[in-house]
Amino acid sequence: MKATSSFKGQTTGLYIVPTPIGNLEDMTYRAVRILQESDLVAAEDTRQTMKLFNHFKIETKLVSYHEHNKQVSGARLLADLHAGKQIALVSDAGMPGISDPGSDLIREAIAEDIPVIVLPGANAALTALVASGLATERFLYYGFLPRKKKERREALETVRYEKGSLIFYEAPHRLKEMLGALRDVLGDRQLTLARELTKRYEEYIRGSVTEALEWAEEEVRGEFVVIVEGSTEERPAEEEQKADPLQQIERYIEQGEKPNAALKRVAKERGLDRQELYLRYHES
Repeated sequence: MKATSSFKGQTTGLYIVPTPIGNLEDMTYRAVRILQESDLVAAEDTRQTMKLFNHFKIETKLVSYHEHNKQVSGARLLADLHAGKQIALVSDAGMPGISDPGSDLIREAIAEDIPVIVLPGANAALTALVASGLATERFLYYGFLPRKKKERREALETVRYEKGSLIFYEAPHRLKEMLGALRDVLGDRQLTLARELTKRYEEYIRGSVTEALEWAEEEVRGEFVVIVEGSTEERPAEEEQKADPLQQIERYIEQGEKPNAALKRVAKERGLDRQELYLRYHES
């Protein structure tokens, strides 16, 4: 096991800088300073980030880093980091690395012993969860569901028995279809739709999935965070045996077992090699 640390006064490395999800007043003093002091800022969409730069009078050089150029651009950024440059990574809005290609650059930097310093800041998923009125003690962030009907249903089946609140992102033109899939697979649970967070027309729609479907009959706009209440069902015994062994370990831990005891139990129940399962569990 290898320990790494960042410290006050760090001047080189990869800085992960959250940006506002709507209201520019949510930008922190530290975030502005880091963007101003960095040698480069890697942005998912340089045009979008330039609006932020113009508002806060930031003149740092912008470079593009997104899903379609991440291999080439990522290699250049890593070379610059090894050369001692300070680089800031931003997404279009919110925390980089959450449902965006920034997570790849972060992993590569860590693998190459480059300091990664993460600033706290705006995040749509947690903002919506706290405002949802649903349970916050335990939650599962999923992000965007697959677009194809069959794959979306299969994805929802994997979280059907999750006890914590479920967090999804969805685009307005797919919202109705996604809500229909939620009702078909998870049932008519309580949920909260959060749209236009921190913006002028911020709105929360709270109720059942059926009520949300009725609301979505009219034209809907804005990017959505969908918070769904956790399951009150118990996983059937036959389903338990089909479950991923790592998930089964987590469930035993949630029921009060110590991690090593839960791991041994699953290995014995499944007839799996304990050492191999141990490695899989700790790698995950």
